[in-house]
Amino acid sequence: MKKGICIGSLPEGSYSERFRLAKKAGFDGVEVNTIETDEELKEAKKASAETGIEVPSIMNANHWQFPFSSNKEEDIGKAISGMRSSLRCAESLGADTVLLVPGVVNEEVSYEEAMRNSIKNIGRIIPEYEEKKIFIGIEEVWNKFLLSPIEFKEYLNNFNSKVIAAYFDVGNILLYGYPEQWIGSLAGKIKKVHLKDFKLETKSFVYLHQGDVNWKKVAKALQEIGYDDYLTAELPVDKNDPEGRVLQISKDIDRILEG
Repeated sequence: MKKGICIGSLPEGSYSERFRLAKKAGFDGVEVNTIETDEELKEAKKASAETGIEVPSIMNANHWQFPFSSNKEEDIGKAISGMRSSLRCAESLGADTVLLVPGVVNEEVSYEEAMRNSIKNIGRIIPEYEEKKIFIGIEEVWNKFLLSPIEFKEYLNNFNSKVIAAYFDVGNILLYGYPEQWIGSLAGKIKKVHLKDFKLETKSFVYLHQGDVNWKKVAKALQEIGYDDYLTAELPVDKNDPEGRVLQISKDIDRILEG
């Protein structure tokens, strides 16, 4: 498995500065947010080439504001536009996956509507991703949707497309499940993994090995399903020691990999 870190977990700076820090800390790759401008894309691509740091995945930008589960065609148009921007970014930077929150259940959109709308509307962008051979990594988040591993797997199967996969977030599950069990249920479906820890007592996300995730069981579960892609830390910048925290996150992932 490879070690990754989200761009938002690195202290502010140019792509070159942030990628160099990731390299210094021992990371293999940096997940970046969707980049809209050619100038910024060029900067990120140059930083990747100069440091040898890969860009394995892109985080879509519009999925919360304009979810594919919406009942409004205007929102869906913006959601599709956002995924096209992410696809362009992924192709330019060599990423093989775009992270997508598939939908949101709220007072305006029921669970049934979110299920029906998201499957139908994500399906509209799939052919463009299939053409480029880039995966859409569906992430389970606190969106009141896809609340069990069995349902999540069935949801992915509904698309009948090889480019639809799971982007599994370990810490997001702790409030209502066990990540190692989800990993087993999603065998063969997980394309990428996000790492964060979660403290049940305070119901808050924390740095790795500071919460209640059983990392030994998580590591074993990933090994058992043959997962061999990125483990990408999605954690906040430590304002007290921003660079030191990045170095520590890398060491914390090493502990996970050691089992």
